[in-house]
Amino acid sequence: MKPVRRKIRKHFGLTAKQVAVRSQRPWYFQWIVAALFILIGYLAAYWQFTGGENLTEKLKQAALENQGYQTKLIQQEQQIKIEQASQKNLNEELKLVHDENIKLKEDLLFYKNMVGNKN
Repeated sequence: MKPVRRKIRKHFGLTAKQVAVRSQRPWYFQWIVAALFILIGYLAAYWQFTGGENLTEKLKQAALENQGYQTKLIQQEQQIKIEQASQKNLNEELKLVHDENIKLKEDLLFYKNMVGNKN
């Protein structure tokens, strides 16, 4: 009786080995799932890259748009240079007019003093 009791305790007691139960899927099911994921990935990449339009058309359109922006940029830079040059000329003319105004005021004061001394 003791050997039977030991065998039962060995299989069902606290000292029994831990067993993990896993369900296994058939090999063809795993291959089908893998092929399905690959197909979904390929379709997503194809949809992402094409986007419903041809990439070369998009590239040509972007190049034309870029060229338009470059011409606008060059025009704006030229306009800024012209404005800066005219501003510099105006500042120089203003300085000359200011100096001339000071000289005329000095001459006027001189003539006032001359006329004022005769009276």
